[in-house]
Amino acid sequence: MPWTKNDYPDSWKNLDSEVRSKAIEIGNALLREEDYDESRVIAIATDRAEKSVQGSDQEQTEYEIITHKDGWQLKQKGKDRAIFVESTKSKLEDKAKPYVSKHNGKLIIYTGDGSVEQMLYDH
Repeated sequence: MPWTKNDYPDSWKNLDSEVRSKAIEIGNALLREEDYDESRVIAIATDRAEKSVQGSDQEQTEYEIITHKDGWQLKQKGKDRAIFVESTKSKLEDKAKPYVSKHNGKLIIYTGDGSVEQMLYDH
């Protein structure tokens, strides 16, 4: 029996409405196309719906704007190599923001003393 917005498993009642709607959609597709037990479908649909709606932090690469001997650099967190280097922070931000957005990343902008100034694109 397919689930609807008014008739769905009890375990979905406390989900955010957007996540619940996606879980219903995914659950119904799994029931139609796969030979899964209903309880298994509920677990799979819940997991996939949450990842779909809320995104997964594992998918987001972190990038940092930090000081560099020649000014400021954009680099991937945990890596040594700079992606971009600019003489001013403003110029670097103009290049870094589109790059990080295109790569579905999270941008952490630091001040000259190493403290966090701003975080962008944190899904």
